[in-house]
Amino acid sequence: MSLHCLLRGTIRLERKHVATRFFLQRALSGAEVINALRPFYFAVHPDFFGQYPRERQVNENSLKRLNGYLENLQKPGSRSVQPIKLTFYVRETKDSSDPQQALLTSATDLLSGIRAITPSLASETLRKRSCSRPPESSLRSSHHFFASMWLQKNEAEATKKHNDSLPRRKELKRLKEKLCLKFDLADIRWQRSWGVAHRCAQLQSLNRLSMQNPEAMLNLQGHTVVFADQSGMNASGDVMLGTTDVHHQWTKLFEQLSSIRVLHQQTQWLKERISLLLGGVEVIHTERLGPAEPITELYSSLCTFHNNLISQRLCLHPRSLEGLSLILEKGRSSPRLHEMGQYVISTNCDPARLQAFLQSHASIARERTQHQKLLQAEEDAVIELCLHSLSLQNLSKEPSVTCSQMILCCKRLLDQRSPLMLGLHICVSHFYSLMQDGDLCIPWDWKS
Repeated sequence: MSLHCLLRGTIRLERKHVATRFFLQRALSGAEVINALRPFYFAVHPDFFGQYPRERQVNENSLKRLNGYLENLQKPGSRSVQPIKLTFYVRETKDSSDPQQALLTSATDLLSGIRAITPSLASETLRKRSCSRPPESSLRSSHHFFASMWLQKNEAEATKKHNDSLPRRKELKRLKEKLCLKFDLADIRWQRSWGVAHRCAQLQSLNRLSMQNPEAMLNLQGHTVVFADQSGMNASGDVMLGTTDVHHQWTKLFEQLSSIRVLHQQTQWLKERISLLLGGVEVIHTERLGPAEPITELYSSLCTFHNNLISQRLCLHPRSLEGLSLILEKGRSSPRLHEMGQYVISTNCDPARLQAFLQSHASIARERTQHQKLLQAEEDAVIELCLHSLSLQNLSKEPSVTCSQMILCCKRLLDQRSPLMLGLHICVSHFYSLMQDGDLCIPWDWKS
């Protein structure tokens, strides 16, 4: 990318409409705001301007102000927030020409404004939502295709894209191994299915930070690092690095890790206490059933639930619910049983009502849990069979695709045994898409 390829984009945020219509009326969470702005972040993030220090600094300062502005808009009593004008340098896209100005006035205009600035971002990025599902129009269009016709049309381009991505994949592997070895990291993972180029940029950013501030990086020793929507620590103790954050926010997190670890230990103790009170049921958090909850919010939820439980004496046998699991949700709602076998309980659920529900639904919960384990084992086996029988390079699925859907899809692929799939990277989803690194998405209910 040469300097003349940089476009200068200006955004003016109209507080009145954005705050009242976009944030308050729809009550978007922080993660949903990030998802809505993701195409914009991809176009202006400082990590993509490593060769241009001045432009990088402009974007970094503007991102700091933008993140602070969005945080203020979501706080109660944000009517006093004034409009701001921010300047960004935008990565060149093949369809862009002159700098464009976007006036953001509502939820729809916000996305339109983002797309006006970055008109030729990868289509899969614009389609993804928090649950990795495409918009309804994409879902409907998927039924207009037959799998064999679509594969025949896109197989050559997918192979070319994959071959073009091989140097990036090699660099990604090298950077990951280097950082894990240098700072004794347990692993480096990604919360979402970002492209190889974007993952490389994130690792390069972390590598630059490690050279600028190696002392702070030492606090990561033994942890798994997860590039995610927001920075913090999750329930598993993994360190999450927000992909829209800048270096000073990551450094601040690293410096706070010692106190965050104490908080994580306290959450583990609370889970053990709750398990003892509830007959051995295990408190878990599954990202498939909801977004990753920061450790501070998890600790608060566990405290509320634990205090609620000890307010009344429960009469549950110490091991009567062993082998079952429970997921907490905030607010007040009726207890229910998830189709996968987990109890879903409100933190403020009445203890007496909770005890009755746990005991009366224990047998059904065990049946569903066992059924899910069998489905998971069958899914693993049929994926392995597809990889070998169809000579696929890789076969994966989106989190929103259930085990039953994946099993059905794989069995149908085995029945058809299309030679067009030889050596491809296939991701089972809800729509057809050719990804930027050569991965092919097919709907689980594809037509033959």
